[in-house]
Formats: sequence, C-alpha cells, structure tokens
Amino acid sequence: MDILLHKLILIGGVTMSEQAIALKQVVVNEITDKLKNAQSAVVVEYRGLSVAETMELRRNLRDENVEMKVYKNTLVHRAAQDLGYDAISSYLEGPNAIVFGHNDAVAPARVLAKFAKKHEALVLKAGIVEGKVLDTDQIKEISTLPNREGMYSMLLGCLQAPISKFARVVKAVADSKGAAPEEAASEA
Repeated sequence: MDILLHKLILIGGVTMSEQAIALKQVVVNEITDKLKNAQSAVVVEYRGLSVAETMELRRNLRDENVEMKVYKNTLVHRAAQDLGYDAISSYLEGPNAIVFGHNDAVAPARVLAKFAKKHEALVLKAGIVEGKVLDTDQIKEISTLPNREGMYSMLLGCLQAPISKFARVVKAVADSKGAAPEEAASEA
C-alpha cells in the first residue's frame, strides 16, 4: 500500500470517496511505473478464454519472464496519458489485460501471438515498444522476431562470416602456393 494512502487511513477523518480516489491514484502510479520500466507492453482482450486457458497463458508468459495484469481501462488510460501514450486509449475498451515484458521487448508479442493462433478468443489489440504505440499488425510483425539470445547469435554469425571467409581465402591461397613449389620440384 502506498505510504500516503496508509497515512491518510491512519489519520482518519478521510471520507470514503477520498479513500477511493487515493486508492485509484496508487494503482495509476503502479501502472505508470510498470509502463516506464517495461521494455514493451501489449494490450490484449481475453474475453472468452476459460479459466484453464487463462492459467495456461499466464504459465507461458511466466516461462518467458513476462507479467500479465488486469487493470480498469480508465486507470490505464490515466497512466498512459501521464506518459504521453494517448494513442493507446482508443484500444482500451472491453475486458483487457496488459502484458509487460521486462527483460525482452519481443517476448510478450511472441508468446501472445503464438497463444492467439491456438485460442481465437485472445485478441491482440495494441502495444507500446520502445516508447511507440503499435497497432495489432505491428505487434504481430514484432512477434516473428527471435528472442534476445537468438538475435545475439544472429549478430555473432554476421560478425564471424567475413572473418571465416577471409580465413578460407588465405588458406586457399597458401595451399595453392604450397602446391606450386612441390609440382616444380617433382618436374625437375
């Protein structure tokens, strides 16, 4: 519980509506912090998923170190406005969940897109990646990217390719020059 809210409750004399407003502000602050600290966030509609399917989705997300939270749309709207993500507000209708990727910007989109292929009830709506609001098509496009380790291995492969080609050329030249003196010696 937020320290300010805790002090208000202890002091007393606070009306129920003031307590409710303070509680909502605590949640808005939590959402704001999560959006600021996450590498990406994806808004999904989960209407129609069974409890078992929701648990399976949460398990899949946890395996990738991704967090899924359900908040009131109005509170997400306030937090998004505070951070300048006003464009996300048009996607905040119906029962939504926000999926936060803390260590890998691609992980939420990848896990959600894979799950949505098997479960049509899960609808990808929008997302925020590197401070930009993305629509459904862009989120699906991002979901095809490999994870961080995959990207590192691709980069390493790109960096090693020219070096290994150069080494093969040097070896081929050395082999051809080494074979020429031997042929000359055998002919003499």
